[in-house]
Amino acid sequence: MLAFVRLTEKELDELYTFSTQTFKDTFASQNTAKNMTLYLEEHMSKSKLLEELTNPDSHFYFAYKDKDCIGYLKLNFNTAQKESIAYSKPYEVERIYVLKKWQRKGFGTQLFEKAIQMGKEQDCEHLWLGVWEHNTTAIQFYTQWGLVPIGSNNFMLGTDLQTDLLYCLNIK
Repeated sequence: MLAFVRLTEKELDELYTFSTQTFKDTFASQNTAKNMTLYLEEHMSKSKLLEELTNPDSHFYFAYKDKDCIGYLKLNFNTAQKESIAYSKPYEVERIYVLKKWQRKGFGTQLFEKAIQMGKEQDCEHLWLGVWEHNTTAIQFYTQWGLVPIGSNNFMLGTDLQTDLLYCLNIK
């Protein structure tokens, strides 16, 4: 069973290292090095992560197996959400990552369960998220959970215009 720790500004350096590593591990093989660098500099710099960490409507959690940090989660509530979703009491799962060496061991499921639990604790009714249209592993994971497609949006990775598919789950 995983232990979860909500992050504060004190964990900025660890969050920076962890988030850039998991993003590279997940997407570098399918994107150019230039676009990856541009994206990370703009969206996962220490200053950007600090801004997100200090937003009271954004919640970051590290997931620990014993003493090993194996994954992390970012949830957005209220105005921190990236899109306006036409569902009652929505919240966004913006990031959910497990380090490669810990994948396929059920830890993604535990992170997702934590995401649902936190939404319920905030009195939310609908969880939503965006997932890159080429991330078939994640799409399969979310559809197994019962998330349904509700649309799409554009996503800029560096200079490459990509499509994120939007999915929603009623958690009430």
